[in-house]
Amino acid sequence: MTCCRPRRTPVLFLSAALLLAAAPLRAQIPTGTSIAATPDYQPLRIDRGASALQQSLRKLGTRASIMMIVAHPDDEDGGMLTYESRGQGARVALLTLNRGEGGQNVMSNDLWDQLALVRTQELLAAGRRYGVDQYFTRVADFGFSKTLDEALAVWGHDRVLYDVVRAVRINRPLVLTAVFVGGITDGHGQHQVSGEMAQEVFKAAGDPKVFPDQIKAGLLPWTPLKVYGRVPSFSISPKGMYDYATGKWAPVRFYDYVAGKWTDAVPTTTLKISEGAYDPAIGSSYIQLSREGLSQQKSQNGGTGIPLSGTFDVPYHRYGSRVPAPDTEHSYFDGIDTSLAGIASLAPGQHPFLTLGLHQIAESVEQATRTFSPAQPAKLVPLLAAGMKQTQLLMQKVTASNLSPEEKYNINHELSVKEAQFNSAVVEALGVTLTAVVSPASPDRGRSGFATDPQDTFTTAVPGQAFGVTAYLTNPSAVPIQVQNVSLRSTGNGDWHITAAKPFQVALQANQRQEVEFRTTVPVDASVTKACFHRKDVEQSYYDLDSVACLDHPLPPYPLEAWTEFNVDGVTVRAGQAVQTVQHVVGRGGVYQPLLVAPAISVAATTAAGIIPLGDSKAAVLNVRVRSNIKGATAGDVHLDLPSGWKSSPESAPIEAHKGGDLQTLSFNVTPAKLAAASYPISPVAEYQGHQYTGGYETVGYPGLRPYNYYQAAPYKLVGVDVKVAPGLKVGYVMGTGDDVPQSLESLGVAVHLLQPADINSGDLSAYDVIVLGIRAYAARPELATSNGRMLDYVKQGGVLIVQYNSGEYDHNYGPYPTSLTRDPEKVVDEDNAVEILQPGSPVLSWPNRITAADFQGWVEERGHSFMHSWDSHYQALTETHDKGQDEQKGGLLYARYGKGAYVYVAYALYRQLPEGIPGAYRLFANLLSLPKAPQSQ
Repeated sequence: MTCCRPRRTPVLFLSAALLLAAAPLRAQIPTGTSIAATPDYQPLRIDRGASALQQSLRKLGTRASIMMIVAHPDDEDGGMLTYESRGQGARVALLTLNRGEGGQNVMSNDLWDQLALVRTQELLAAGRRYGVDQYFTRVADFGFSKTLDEALAVWGHDRVLYDVVRAVRINRPLVLTAVFVGGITDGHGQHQVSGEMAQEVFKAAGDPKVFPDQIKAGLLPWTPLKVYGRVPSFSISPKGMYDYATGKWAPVRFYDYVAGKWTDAVPTTTLKISEGAYDPAIGSSYIQLSREGLSQQKSQNGGTGIPLSGTFDVPYHRYGSRVPAPDTEHSYFDGIDTSLAGIASLAPGQHPFLTLGLHQIAESVEQATRTFSPAQPAKLVPLLAAGMKQTQLLMQKVTASNLSPEEKYNINHELSVKEAQFNSAVVEALGVTLTAVVSPASPDRGRSGFATDPQDTFTTAVPGQAFGVTAYLTNPSAVPIQVQNVSLRSTGNGDWHITAAKPFQVALQANQRQEVEFRTTVPVDASVTKACFHRKDVEQSYYDLDSVACLDHPLPPYPLEAWTEFNVDGVTVRAGQAVQTVQHVVGRGGVYQPLLVAPAISVAATTAAGIIPLGDSKAAVLNVRVRSNIKGATAGDVHLDLPSGWKSSPESAPIEAHKGGDLQTLSFNVTPAKLAAASYPISPVAEYQGHQYTGGYETVGYPGLRPYNYYQAAPYKLVGVDVKVAPGLKVGYVMGTGDDVPQSLESLGVAVHLLQPADINSGDLSAYDVIVLGIRAYAARPELATSNGRMLDYVKQGGVLIVQYNSGEYDHNYGPYPTSLTRDPEKVVDEDNAVEILQPGSPVLSWPNRITAADFQGWVEERGHSFMHSWDSHYQALTETHDKGQDEQKGGLLYARYGKGAYVYVAYALYRQLPEGIPGAYRLFANLLSLPKAPQSQ
C-alpha cells in the first residue's frame, strides 16, 4: 500500500466570481426536506397515505441527520440509508463522487457521458426507495483504478475535497459515514478516495479557512459531530491482507485520516445497523426495500433479487467524535441530542424564546404521533397545522433575534426542514393530490370514466410552441381546504406567456376534484432540458459546470411545474409537480414522464468518430441522424460543414418528417482533399425555416428508466488512418451487453450482420468469414452457451471466431482448448502502459497491417479487462502488458488454430477505442477481421 500523502490545507481553484454569479437551481429535492415540485407522476406506494404519514411523523420528531459518502452509484449501503431515513426518521443524504460513466452497461449501448445520465437516473430511482437527498461532485469515473494515489493523481485531491466540503456545508449533517475506509480493503482506488474524503471533510468543512470563497458566496462553515466507516470485510492470512485491485498481499495496516496516523489494528465495530429489521409502516425489512432500490441500477447488475426476511446487521467503525460517546454504541447518534429541543444547542447559552418555541413544536408533534390512526389520518391536520405555525413563528423570531448570523443560519436551516416536513405531513394526512399533464392535441371530452387507456400527448416541446396543460386538484378527505391558487411556473429563462382559463379559488372536500386549463407558449430562447455538466472529451477527468449551483442537485429542474397553495386550519400549504406527458406503451400501459424542452431539429452524426483509410480511393460514409420535434410535417435540409477543399455527395439532403418525434438517417459520402494521418472535424447542419441547427441529442436509457437527453458535445471526428483490411469479408456480430463496434467497423468498409438467437442456434454460420462476439456476450446471450458446440464446429470447418472480453460466465472452457479467467480476472487499467509484441510474425499482428507498440499509443480509459490467467499450449500469447507492480499479463490477446479455422480471445478494450477513432485499435481489429484470408505464417 502506498503511504498517504502529507495532509495539506486545501487551496482555492474555483473562482469566487463563478460562485457569486451562480444562478440558483430549483429541482428534484426529495420530499421531506424542502418544499419542491416532484418529478414523479405518482409517489411510491409507501410514500402515500397512512404509510407516508407515519414516516413523516417519525421525521418530525427528530433532528437526526446523516450523510453517506461513496464513490460510484451502487456503492451505497442502501439498507443503512433506508433504516435511518424511513425507520428512524433521520434526514439522510447521499453524496456520490462520480456518476459511474467509466463502468459497463448491460442494458443499453450508452457509455461514457451517456452512461453518466443513465446511472444518475438509476440512482435517483434507487434513492426514492431509500428516502434520501442526493449530491454529486464534478469528477468523472475514469475506469478502474488500482490505488488511492492513482485516483487522486487523475482527479486532483483538492478538486474532490472542494465539492465534498461544499456538499457538507449545504446539507449540514450531524453525522458523516462511508462505505469505504480509504485503504486497500476498499479495492478500487476511487473507493479509497471516497473513504479518505469522508474523514477529511469531518475536519475541513467547519474550518472557515478551507475554501474561503465558499464562505464569501454565502455558505457558512459546518462541523459534523461524528464520522464513521463501514467495517471492511476481508480475511487475514500469514501473508497479510489481500488487495484484490492489485492482486498482491500487503501488511495489515490502516490509516486513520482523522487522527492522522497508521495502525496495525483492524477497525473495530462501534455499532451495528439492523438492516434486516421489519417495519410495518413500509411492509418489509429495510434491506428488502433497499434491494428494490439497488435493482433499479440495472445497467450494472441487470436487476437484483430481494433477500428473504431475517436478521441482517452491518457493522460500522467510529473514526471521530466531538461528543462523548461509548466504545460500543446503539446508534450513530449516541451522545447527540437529536430531539427537537436539541436544535437549541446550535446557539449556546440561555435563549428562553428558542427553548419555549422548540418545546411547543415538540408538543404538537408528540400529540399528533399519539393521535395517529391509519384509518383516520385527517384527524391530525389541526395538530400538524399548529406545529407548522409554531415553526414559522419561531423562524421569524430567530431572524429578528440578537443571535449571531451563524447561529441564525444554522437554526433556521433545521427549522426550514421541519416546515417542509409539516407541509408534507398535512398533504399526506388529507390525501390531497395535484396532477398536471400536457393536454392532448384533440381532447376527447366525451370520454367514459371507465376508459383505461390515456390519451397520448407529445413528450417534447420546442421553442415557440404553444400548447395546453390541464391540472387536476383533488381533496379526498372530509376536511375542507380553501384553494388559494393553482398555477404553472417555468424553471428556466424567458416568458412562457402562461394564462389560465379561469381563476381558481374554491373550497374542496369529500373527494371533490377541480380542473384548471392553462395555455402556454415556450419562449423562442428557452433553454433545452439537458445536464448542466459537460466535458470536452472522455480523457478529461472532471466536468465543466454551467454554474457551481449545478452541484446543488443531481440534475437541473424540468422546465415546467404546476403548483397549488391552499389554506387549512390557518396555514398555507404548498404542493408542486413537474408537468407530465403520457404515452400508451403496449405491455406497460400509460407511461408518464416529465415534459422536456428540445430544439425543433436535432442533427448529429450517428457516432462520435470514425476513420478513413489513407490511400483509399473510396469516400468515407458519414451517417447523420435527424430528429424532428415539430408537431407536423417538416421541410428542410441537412448539409455538412467540411474542412476546406472537401466535398460530400449529396451536397445536401432533404429532411422528410411528418410528425413530432420522427427520426431519419441521412448518408453522405465524404471525399477528402490532401488526406493525412490526422483528425478532421465535420459538423452536420440542419436548416429549417431560416434557422440553422448544429447540435443533436440522443435519448439515453432503456424501458422502465426515466429518459433523459444527452447532447453531443463536439463535432464528428474523422481520422485518417494507415489501415488495410481484406476485401469482401462477410462478418457476423453477436451483440453482448452493448457496444458500438459494429457501427465503427463500417468505417473500415466492412458490412456487419447482427446475429440473432435463431442464427446462433440453427442458422448457417458458414455464410460468414468471421464472427465477432461483443463484450460480455456469454453473460447477455444464453444461446451462446447452449450452442457453443456449433460455434466451435464453425471454427473447425474454417471459420474465425473473435471473442472480446467476457466476465465469469465465459470461464467454462468454451474455447477449443482449456483456459481460465479465475474468479477475479486481471485488469490492466493504465491505458499508457507499454505493450510488448511477443509474436510479431503472427498473422494477427502482421497482416495486412504490421502491428507495433506504436499502435497502442493514444488509447483511452484502460488497456483491458479480464486478461486470461492461464491457457492451454495450443494458444499463442501474442502480447504482454501490465500495470506498475502487476505481474506480466500475457493473456490479453490469445490466438489458436483449431481445425481449419482460428479462435481468438481479446481482453484489450477495443470496444472503447473504436468509437473514439483510435488508429491503432482499428489497425488491430482490421487484422483480426482479415484472418480468414491471411497467410498462415509470415
